[in-house]
Amino acid sequence: MAIRVEKDNAVWTVIHSRPEVRNAMDTDSAAALYDVFLAFDSDDSARAAVFWGEGGAFCAGWDLKHASALSGAEALDPFEFPEEGEPPMAAMGPSRLELSKPVIAAVAGPAVAGGMELAIWADIRVMEESAFMGVYCRRWGIPFIDGGTVRLPRLVGEGRAMDLILTGRRVNADEALAIGLCEYLVPEGEARQRAEVLAHDIARFPQSCMRADRRSVRAQHGLNLRDALRQEWRGSKTEVTKGVEGAARFARGKGRGGDFNDI
Repeated sequence: MAIRVEKDNAVWTVIHSRPEVRNAMDTDSAAALYDVFLAFDSDDSARAAVFWGEGGAFCAGWDLKHASALSGAEALDPFEFPEEGEPPMAAMGPSRLELSKPVIAAVAGPAVAGGMELAIWADIRVMEESAFMGVYCRRWGIPFIDGGTVRLPRLVGEGRAMDLILTGRRVNADEALAIGLCEYLVPEGEARQRAEVLAHDIARFPQSCMRADRRSVRAQHGLNLRDALRQEWRGSKTEVTKGVEGAARFARGKGRGGDFNDI
């Protein structure tokens, strides 16, 4: 199968495996990824996911050979965004999903075109030193339709996003780190391992509080400061009372000096 899941307690590693095409996306893979991430979000035992492309490539975008066999505009009908209600699966699979739990993209090799959109859909990106991103679909007149024009400016700012979107140029891992397009830079071959360590760290924390903070960050876009602060308070105030237990553990000596290992 092109999509499989390896589970380690509360951490799911979602693996896309079409190495013969550098993990370019076809319809079947997109649907399988969509279903897997829905299952992850609904599974009470799952707390964090790692998204990794097997064989040295995260995702080279939409499979253009597959796309060339589709019939015109009708091929996009299954992905049409409705005026109301929940959107259907995106062309790249899960990129329209608004999950309640964090996903970490472990990026090796190319994360380009639609693959870049999948990487920036994740909450955190770990890139290998030889990895790269880029709006490579610029060459063929194919637009971003999986959230790229929305998420990229929110990550790196409008000016940098415009540069990358308009030129389609390659962004190497060191530049990605410098401009905020990724959060961690690791040696070649270590992205999955580092991402899984991060996922296990996140999975150790009290989950409802962590998810409330994550939800507030995601939901504040487009709100003015006062409305965003009001939303933060209303969405998180119940977590403060739960935090009393954590405060008691601190009083008993846990977590002193910023120690996250013994909590």
